[in-house]
Amino acid sequence: MPRFYDTCAGPIDGLYLPPIAWAVLQREGIHTLEQLAGLADRLEHVEGIEPRMAEVIREALARVASPEERVFREMPLGAIGPWCA
Repeated sequence: MPRFYDTCAGPIDGLYLPPIAWAVLQREGIHTLEQLAGLADRLEHVEGIEPRMAEVIREALARVASPEERVFREMPLGAIGPWCA
């Protein structure tokens, strides 16, 4: 998938987001990973965050989530395809 947004480090350690996302989060008073995670399901409703930007932010959150916080969708055996033997 091509990258539509250049990312950079911001005030939340380990998270790389587009500068416009950092500006919106700062305006909204989001300063911690926990605050951002709490807002993750409503990002499209924040003024200045379009659906694609919300997706980019959620992907970045998924990358920094600790292994015990990651949730994987369960799939039936064989549902992933023959290339995953």
